[in-house]
Amino acid sequence: MSNKRKTVDRLLQIITYSAALVAVLILSLIVIYIVKNGYSLINIKLITNNYHTQYYNGGIEKIDNFNLIPKPENLDDTDYYSEKWGIAFKDDVNIEGKPTIIVTYVDRNSPLKQMYDKNNPDNHDFKIEVNNIVVSITFYDKDSALSIHGAQHMINQLDESAEFREIVFSSLGGGIRGSLITTLYTIGLTLLFALPIGIFTAIYLNEFAKKNKITNTIRSMIETLTGVPSIIFGLMGLAVFVPITIKYTPANSANILSGSLTLAVILLPVIIRSTEESLKVVPDSFRRASLALGANNTQTTFKVVLPSALPGILTATLLAIGRVIGESAALIFAIGTAIKDEISIFGKSTTLAVHIWALMTDEPANIELACAISIIILLIVLILNLSIKLISKTYLKKA
Repeated sequence: MSNKRKTVDRLLQIITYSAALVAVLILSLIVIYIVKNGYSLINIKLITNNYHTQYYNGGIEKIDNFNLIPKPENLDDTDYYSEKWGIAFKDDVNIEGKPTIIVTYVDRNSPLKQMYDKNNPDNHDFKIEVNNIVVSITFYDKDSALSIHGAQHMINQLDESAEFREIVFSSLGGGIRGSLITTLYTIGLTLLFALPIGIFTAIYLNEFAKKNKITNTIRSMIETLTGVPSIIFGLMGLAVFVPITIKYTPANSANILSGSLTLAVILLPVIIRSTEESLKVVPDSFRRASLALGANNTQTTFKVVLPSALPGILTATLLAIGRVIGESAALIFAIGTAIKDEISIFGKSTTLAVHIWALMTDEPANIELACAISIIILLIVLILNLSIKLISKTYLKKA
């Protein structure tokens, strides 16, 4: 080999290794940035809590006689308890990492059970509960007890008073429960629409359709659709699927169902092409052997070829789920951007990806919570990836 050829080969190797190194470095930096900014917010509250905080304003009449309520044994030293009012507070931090005071215990005989809703006196179910956040307590004869002063100070102020003007408390809020449920609904509905159509279309094109200009044109159109920006599909969803769902369902605006239909159209080219490639790698000897044993073309396709292509179809499904989870541009039009806690497939809501978009459009942008949601998305995709590989591996062993 000449020196010139060796130099060229070495240069190509350097370019290859350098490009791979840069790609890995960039991806690693992105993951590190996301984990660094969002890891501190990852907890069970983020997943289970509603996003919107519900505030309550409670009032109480003056109490002349208090019956002291002993402190329960299950409370620890970090729970500040008032025997007079039968309630325990604890210093905590909210989902965004800011200090708060959380209610850890309310006795059934607590005088606070007699509070009334200052915003709605007819609300007879009004009560303070465990895990509520106490914002402030306003007194008649002294300064208000605020959450920034800590739980111990607030309990001390309560113990020194026989009444108060108002107590402001709230639900936890800040969670992504609604967006997570919306994402799961969207995945399920999208796959319900897209997988049967995509798989059967691929079966037709690969197993039954004749190779001619018409089928070649269909394949070219399918491949072209994979390169269309998703926001164009979103406009199609807004113009087609939203009116259809409004007309034939209880929906009155963009909704989860219209978003799922839009995503199904987006995913069809991916599912069709991936499934067709999976069918192509099934050896023709399988088909000939089945036909030789007396099976017809349909039986061969569905009992021999399709099961053999299952790992590839599972991979196509994984790609589809990943696309659903990560899609935002199309869903902004087809499903809406309103972050909801009460979820209905006929109502507006947001997926996790659109939730991130909404957070980043706030002023100022909530980068920490956006990164925390990104970590959850990465974990979901990782779990799905491992699950698909495990299913494929198990199926291949049985086969």
